[in-house]
Amino acid sequence: MDFSFGQWLLAVAGALMVGLAKTGLPGLGILCVVVFASILPAKESSGFILPMLIFADSVAVAAYWRHTQWRHLLRLFPWTGAGVLVGWWAMERISDAQAQVMIGGIVLALLGMQLWRRWREKEARVTSMKVGGEEIALPGIWFAPLLGVLAGFTTLVSNAAGPLMSIYLLAMGMPKMKFIGTAAVFFFLLNCFKVPFMVNLGLITTGSFSFNLLLAPAVLTGALLGRWLLPRINQRVFEALVLGLSALAGLRLLLGV
Repeated sequence: MDFSFGQWLLAVAGALMVGLAKTGLPGLGILCVVVFASILPAKESSGFILPMLIFADSVAVAAYWRHTQWRHLLRLFPWTGAGVLVGWWAMERISDAQAQVMIGGIVLALLGMQLWRRWREKEARVTSMKVGGEEIALPGIWFAPLLGVLAGFTTLVSNAAGPLMSIYLLAMGMPKMKFIGTAAVFFFLLNCFKVPFMVNLGLITTGSFSFNLLLAPAVLTGALLGRWLLPRINQRVFEALVLGLSALAGLRLLLGV
């Protein structure tokens, strides 16, 4: 890979965002995908970014593993693995443009559903206070399988599963520390699981990995910055940032801009 000076600046910025997304602002992760897709072919960028994601995941796991909610991971992993297999099969059968439109539509649809659920829960709380009603329950048994398969597929095709996982964890009502801890372990295990498939597709090579090593200090810097930032973010602001960045990501993928 022969990057220009401007491309190196973008790559360093993207690596910083990779680390920051894993330990502080998870919604920022999709912007990393956008950055690397702007300096590399879309499919090639998905393999290029993966080792950096795993490195940042390992920092996040070391910092937040105590907050992991394992029951949610056990509920998701079988379905996520199935989604990875579907994505691996589809990788050479769909175009980048088709995958982006599909993923963007999925993200926006799920985001809309999450906002609708929040509105219903707010109405239910008001009803509960007034007439003794009950609050809306958590999503049904279909929710984890649906999100799991979609997350596995999207992460293999374009490393864009972050918004889907964010929507799932917010739907489970997780505070920010449990949110980050659960997401850290989930993506560390998922990204390690993806490596053989990416190598098989020729998207991770010794050459690309050597560039990953050069960018590792920027990833670590971003991860440490995110760890400093997270305790200082209000829960409501945190959730608004996650949902807002997820919405922007979905629009960007859907419109292909």
